[in-house]
Amino acid sequence: MEPQSHEEIVDGDTTWRFDRSFLQSNWACIWGRGCLGILSEPAEHLGQGCCSQGAELDGEDEARLISAMAAMIPPARFQHREAANDGAGVFSDAGHTNTRLVDGACIFLNRPGFDGGAGCALHLAALDAGESPMEWKPSVCWQLPIKVDWEDGPNDTEIATLRRWQRHDWGAEGTTMAWCCTEGDRAYVGDRPVIDSLADELTEIVGETVFVELRRRLQPKQG
Repeated sequence: MEPQSHEEIVDGDTTWRFDRSFLQSNWACIWGRGCLGILSEPAEHLGQGCCSQGAELDGEDEARLISAMAAMIPPARFQHREAANDGAGVFSDAGHTNTRLVDGACIFLNRPGFDGGAGCALHLAALDAGESPMEWKPSVCWQLPIKVDWEDGPNDTEIATLRRWQRHDWGAEGTTMAWCCTEGDRAYVGDRPVIDSLADELTEIVGETVFVELRRRLQPKQG
């Protein structure tokens, strides 16, 4: 694993530590363009990306949001609409902690060849509505491959380390999955740095003030 260099920004009671190497890299999501998925064997042909597991939801408020958004997806954009309406709904359990799996992947994942478009039905419906997919999708989905580790700091402060998601973040399953997202060089094919390509996501996570300062610091020096 390559060494990380961190940029540190203090924002009130939170000290942010940013992985400079990732934010300045040319990482880009390669779903549908060579992504091997997260199963135990490479499965580019399935088009599942990281959607082979249901999305873990961030509490009751997010579960209510996803339920509401699901009801707004036009049937033509939602391959598994019938499954969503079969009584079991879009969640995997009564506690609404995860999205449900249908045929081996998230219920919201439209499979390759679906007339309404392959990919996340929530994402596609958001674009159709002229809205940001971040407003429709589970936070874990739109944040990936960004990961934030929180820990207690001195004097009742917090330390938040923002970095790339890594194989070990998947737990024991990570040791065998065909994970190629941020490790190796397969996905480092973008035409601009992550600080620009994921600007909206980073701003939502850290706030505009911190993001503006971070971007200023990471800009290439002129002259």
